[in-house]
Amino acid sequence: MKRVIIATQNKGKAKDFETLLSPLGYKVLTLRDIAEEMDVEETGITFEENAIIKAEAVAEALQTTVIADDSGLEIDALNGEPGVYSARYAGGEKSDYANIDKVLSKLDGVLDEERTARFRCVLAVAAPGQKTITFSGSCEGHILHERRGENGFGYDPIFFVPTINKSMAELSPEEKAAISHRGNALRELKRAMPKWMGDME
Repeated sequence: MKRVIIATQNKGKAKDFETLLSPLGYKVLTLRDIAEEMDVEETGITFEENAIIKAEAVAEALQTTVIADDSGLEIDALNGEPGVYSARYAGGEKSDYANIDKVLSKLDGVLDEERTARFRCVLAVAAPGQKTITFSGSCEGHILHERRGENGFGYDPIFFVPTINKSMAELSPEEKAAISHRGNALRELKRAMPKWMGDME
């Protein structure tokens, strides 16, 4: 089985990538599996900058091809927040629960039609001696007034997808992979760069 290294410590992201790549014959490895002590500081101001920073740092350290993901939630009524700060929106330690509470509090009183939002994902593929290439994907929806569903991670319980009439957290991993920002970005990568995917062994 081919191996693909994802530059993340995030268990939720790892599960998303496993759902997307396992059917294609790839074993997904993350920093938790091969370099648990490695933690790349995300100093960029865009998803693309952060994805490139992570991918290039890990590819250089491990001397192999790596995919890095930077993604988050953009809420129109909050001028694009939390954006690149999605993981630590509530400050301090990463807490999905606290982050959701902060979003719901800031949107208190905002009408349904003004709660539009999207999940955005940028994937960066880096390898030693190669030019780093990025791919992006998004998923449009709106923010609920309360949590719905038990699946997924992050902001999934409050992100409603009108086209399927469910929150992200009400979807199975396979259903989420079919419509998610991360799934869309990975499909762009597969279409544009089959030779990269073939190199990941």
